[in-house]
Parts: sequence; C-alpha cells; structure tokens
Amino acid sequence: MELIVEKYRDYLIKERNYSKDTVLAYVGDVISFDEFVKEGGVGLIGVEYAEIRSWIVLLSEIGLGNRSINRKISSLKSFYKFLQKIDQVEFNPLQLHRSLKEEKKLQLPFSQKEMDMVRELFDGKCDFESLRDLLIIEMLYSLGLRRSELVSIGLGDLDFYSATVLVQGKGGKERMLPLLSELVILLREYVEVREGVLEGRVEDGLLLLKNGNKIDESFVYRVINNYFSKVTSKEKKSPHVLRHTFATHLLNNGADINSIKELMGHSSLSSTEIYTHANLTELKRVYEVAHPRMKKK
Repeated sequence: MELIVEKYRDYLIKERNYSKDTVLAYVGDVISFDEFVKEGGVGLIGVEYAEIRSWIVLLSEIGLGNRSINRKISSLKSFYKFLQKIDQVEFNPLQLHRSLKEEKKLQLPFSQKEMDMVRELFDGKCDFESLRDLLIIEMLYSLGLRRSELVSIGLGDLDFYSATVLVQGKGGKERMLPLLSELVILLREYVEVREGVLEGRVEDGLLLLKNGNKIDESFVYRVINNYFSKVTSKEKKSPHVLRHTFATHLLNNGADINSIKELMGHSSLSSTEIYTHANLTELKRVYEVAHPRMKKK
C-alpha cells in the first residue's frame, strides 16, 4: 500500500501540478484514512462506503467542522479516482457521496459610526474621482446592491423625476429601487462633473474611470477596501459587506424582512433570513448587558 500512496504522490505532483502544501494535505488524509480502516481489518482497496461514513462520524466527534471534513473527503475522492485510473479498483466508493452542508459564515457589517467616518473622508471634496468614489459607497449602502448590479447601471436607468433607479439583478430580473433625497443630490452633482470627463463623448455607463471608460467589479472592490481600511480594523472590507450592512441596518431600525427581501432582489426569503440571525446575536448581546437579572450575576 505504501507503494500505491507514493505513486499517488507522484501523480499529484507531476500530472496535477499541485503545490507542495496541497500534496502534503492530500497524502496525509489518505494515510490517516488508511490507519482508520486498518483498525477494522480492511485495506484501502477493499473499502466500502460504510467505512467512509464511519470515518466521517469519527471526524465529526473529534470536533472537525463540515468544511474540514469536506476537504478530507475531497482528498479521498481524488485518491480513489487515481486508483480507478491505474486499474486498482473498479469503482469509486465516494462517487455518490454528497458534501456535508457547510455553515455560512456571516460577515460582520460596518457600524453606523464607521459609515459616518467614511463619509467624513469626503468632506470638502468635489472633484470627479472623489464624487465617483463616494457615489460607489453610497449606492452600495443606500440601495443594497451587488457590485455586478452597480457597474451595470447606466445613465438611462436613473429617473430623477420619480427618484428611482432601475437595477438589473441576477438572472436578468429587474427591480425598481427608490433613491434617498441625499443620494439624488449626490447623483446630480456627479452627473454634472461626469460630463466634463467625457468631453462630448457618449457613454451610457453611470460610473466611469477618469479616461471615460466604465468601471468594472474589481475597481469597485478596490474602492471599498481602500476607504474602509482607513476607518475600520474589520478583516472583511468588500462591496458584499456593504450589502450586508444595508440589510442589517434596515433590520435594526425596524424594517420588515419581506421588504428587505424585495429591495435586495432575493428570490427566496431564506437568503434574507440570514440577516435576522445576525440581528438576534446583537439583540442577545444587548440583552445580556442591559437586563436587570443579567446584571445581578
């Protein structure tokens, strides 16, 4: 069996071009599983799914999370594909295995204070790039947009008369969103400066680079990461965190979850309900600090 494991190691290095660390992890998982099945008198070649299921249970019992277990299972699946390739086994015992459901990691939203601090970075600035960057931040926060939705907004999607914007969501689904009065003022100011950048050229994209070309999603990420790095020590500073902040702040201020669902363009309420879990965590923290009976402890 040691010879087969060595062949597998060579296969990962020479044919799959995996990094040293990945090879070490994959081979280590195979060796670990081999030691487990040997205790039951079974070898790697004669393994059935029942043994694999028992191993999964053991991994869970010793405290490994579903994400870590899934990675180990991925290692085994790769190993048995290799054994099929070299005619050592007829079938892959993991062929029908479905990955364990991984718990979604909820990203910490920005606080209201952090949002105010970012806004203050733009005080007194009215040049094109400053207005554009502020608009990127405010549209993500005020409308709860995905960054793909933000970059696809054209000048023609704005209706200043009705104070609305038409957004192209996932799967081509459109939704009309209301614009806050402060956002309308910022948009009007930006659009006026935007004309000077274009110098007579026609470009429907709302948000532009200084050369007149449309911004892309990576640019949006850089803008958010750059400005929020100046006001927060939070690990995640991305457009998605701003979308998360939008939902959390609405919920904290009494907004109905179904309304938040419509604003965010979620097709299912379950996608929106993740924010109620975050809200409950915050409520629990406040409760433990403020409730008289908790104070007595």
